[in-house]
Amino acid sequence: MIDNKHAIAVIGCGGMGGRHAEALDEFDRVTLAGIADPDPARRKFAGERGFKFYESAGDIFADRDVDSVLIATPNHIHMELAIAAMRAGKHVICEKPVTPTSAELEKIIAVSKETGKVFYPRQNRRWDKDYLIIKRIYDQGLVGKVFNIESRVLGSRGIPGDWRGRKEFGGGMMLDWGVHLLDRLLIMVPEKVTRVFCALTNVTNKEVDDGFKLHMTYESGLTAVVEVGTCHFIKLPLWLIAGEQGTASIKDWSNEGSIFRLVSWEDRDALPIDAGEGLTKTMAPRFENSVEEVPLPDVEYDKLELYRNFVDVTEGKAAQIVTPEQALRVLRLMEAAFLSAETHSVIEFEK
Repeated sequence: MIDNKHAIAVIGCGGMGGRHAEALDEFDRVTLAGIADPDPARRKFAGERGFKFYESAGDIFADRDVDSVLIATPNHIHMELAIAAMRAGKHVICEKPVTPTSAELEKIIAVSKETGKVFYPRQNRRWDKDYLIIKRIYDQGLVGKVFNIESRVLGSRGIPGDWRGRKEFGGGMMLDWGVHLLDRLLIMVPEKVTRVFCALTNVTNKEVDDGFKLHMTYESGLTAVVEVGTCHFIKLPLWLIAGEQGTASIKDWSNEGSIFRLVSWEDRDALPIDAGEGLTKTMAPRFENSVEEVPLPDVEYDKLELYRNFVDVTEGKAAQIVTPEQALRVLRLMEAAFLSAETHSVIEFEK
């Protein structure tokens, strides 16, 4: 504790770690104890902001005033740091993916139980507004019974040129963006996933995947498509959710979009229209009075809720919102996706 506040130190203060440090510094329930990073330039970053600079993670572990650490290093050393921190008496928040493999996370969970220290996966995109909108549409049945969900993030700048493009560091888009997109779907749809089929892409990077397209089938028959791409110059909707009574979409992170909801099936036998060199009744547009367009629901959220919950959990005041077991399920799903891509086959999951 520092000044009677929960003291958190950040290990790894690059792009994301630096943002975490600044966010923690503004959170009134914690004190930023300091940062540790091997890059000498981050000492300057710390000095300019008045943050304490630790020479190493070991110095943080030895500081009795530090209650918790936030790990924001490349993925391949998350397990080593998390276990050392907990055995030094610190609680842990860990950037995603918490580990590159489920086996490593299982070791962390064992140490968390052994030491009684909290291990908290920082899967923070459950608090993204676009996701909360889609989740409300799903939860409240605003498009009727949902039969397909599409979640995608598409860019055109290739895989980042930093450690994310290196296999030895746990790089690749499945481990980068896939964690968030899959975590949100597994939380939103409370069913078992029964089948997985995935294709990886290596357009801009041959060492790790620079994108993927993953098809999931739930036990009810509901399907989901999860897509990440880094060489797409025209973007598709961030979200598309289709139900028996309507369809909703969100264009991008501006959260622009709408719901088209069925009013009547009365024009099911529409007049045929020209479709290339043929005719179609099946794909003919609906009459205007048979559907209605309604705005997306508004949602409120607390962007600091993850940190609030973390502190409450360490003080024994609340249940953990993002749990290691949930992160483990995501990792196992990604491993099934990698196996599917490697074997070009459908993988049975959670049976």
